[in-house]
Amino acid sequence: MALKITDECINCDVCEPECPNQAIAMGAEFYVIDPAKCTECVGHFDEPQCVQVCPVECIPKDPAHAETRTELEAKYQRLMRIAVTPAATSRA
Repeated sequence: MALKITDECINCDVCEPECPNQAIAMGAEFYVIDPAKCTECVGHFDEPQCVQVCPVECIPKDPAHAETRTELEAKYQRLMRIAVTPAATSRA
């Protein structure tokens, strides 16, 4: 399942650069995680990096976005295909 950042977030800015999928961004009041991009670091690391660096432990699993490891791996593969696909091709 994707992770979420709770309102206990102190906006310390350490989680955002740790996310290999760029799933973390500043929200209206505190950082938020895009569940469409969050793979809990599956495919990149053994543990979610944002959870590892969070000083206030405000990043639990999000029960609203439950996913199995297989689903997270498939999402990782999909995100990697998008990342390496050229945005536009030019013709000479």
